[in-house]
Amino acid sequence: MSSGRAELPAVSREVRLASYPGDAVTLDTFAFGASELSEPGEGQVVVRNDWMTLGSVARDQMNPDTKLPIPVFQPGVAMWGRTVGTVVRSNSDALSVGDLVEHFSGWREYAVGTAHEFFRRDRALLPGPEYFLSQGPTAWHGMVGTAQVREGDTVFVSGATNGVGALAGQIARLSGAKRVIGSTGSKAKIDFLVDELGFDAAFDYHDGPVADRLAELAPDGLDVVFDNVGGEQFEAAVHHAARGARFALCGVLSGQHGEDGGEGEGGSPRLPLMSAITKDLTLRGFATLHTPDQIEEWNARFGAWLAEGRIVFPHTVVEGGVEALPQAFLDLLDRKHSGTVLVRMS
Repeated sequence: MSSGRAELPAVSREVRLASYPGDAVTLDTFAFGASELSEPGEGQVVVRNDWMTLGSVARDQMNPDTKLPIPVFQPGVAMWGRTVGTVVRSNSDALSVGDLVEHFSGWREYAVGTAHEFFRRDRALLPGPEYFLSQGPTAWHGMVGTAQVREGDTVFVSGATNGVGALAGQIARLSGAKRVIGSTGSKAKIDFLVDELGFDAAFDYHDGPVADRLAELAPDGLDVVFDNVGGEQFEAAVHHAARGARFALCGVLSGQHGEDGGEGEGGSPRLPLMSAITKDLTLRGFATLHTPDQIEEWNARFGAWLAEGRIVFPHTVVEGGVEALPQAFLDLLDRKHSGTVLVRMS
């Protein structure tokens, strides 16, 4: 058990959900508030949040009717999300002042809770504390566990420049894939995928029918599809799949953000059923809930690959702490960033 000496602020600023946003998230969707801070009670710790990651899944958590297996945000209450921070007060034998911890009480400057709500991380394992907020566990589980990528596969990752897709493509390459193709939304992002992340090819989904681009870039068909988008890209991938192809269904970005006609039809793509049957396709969705063992396994593998120079962590850093969170989230939904979006909180 240990106790810190630095003075705690009187309050912790936080971001709350002002109201459910309906069709569009705006700055008015959010409200700023503050909670009083005090010394921790028996078994509790106080954590200064240092880094927070933003993900599009938070958009679904703003929908009270979401079908995701995670709690939705409540109006008037501080939101939550993945965060790493430093223990600054401890009234528990489990954690000491100075420990780096990962937890889910984001969208606020300080988190207070019982020690078992926080997971200690080894600072020496990764280049910086923000690396623990990669979306690697989701990318690894989807590409290796769900899609079962194999040596010699031709792989297509839709939405390849988001935090999951950017790592999923690299994992496919490290797993022996023969060819890795990604879709994205601009020439600059195509260059990013090919020149910085090692994709073999990439295309802008705005530039004509996706089916034509897949036929051009993967003339022998697709063995693995890691789908973050849904909509036209999913339909085209089914049509262009090789026999026995495996699909990992991770997200429906086109449905979340109103593409494919502006009404979110991308979330309900047509499944060319005869193609799926005659090609013996496997389509598996997966939820992004991971056990502590899975996360620790990924962090160890990630650290080794980083040290060997075999993988990069594509991410965008947003400065500004709590005040920057709402706009950073809107920019995430508008796909203004590449890789994992991280907000420096302190």
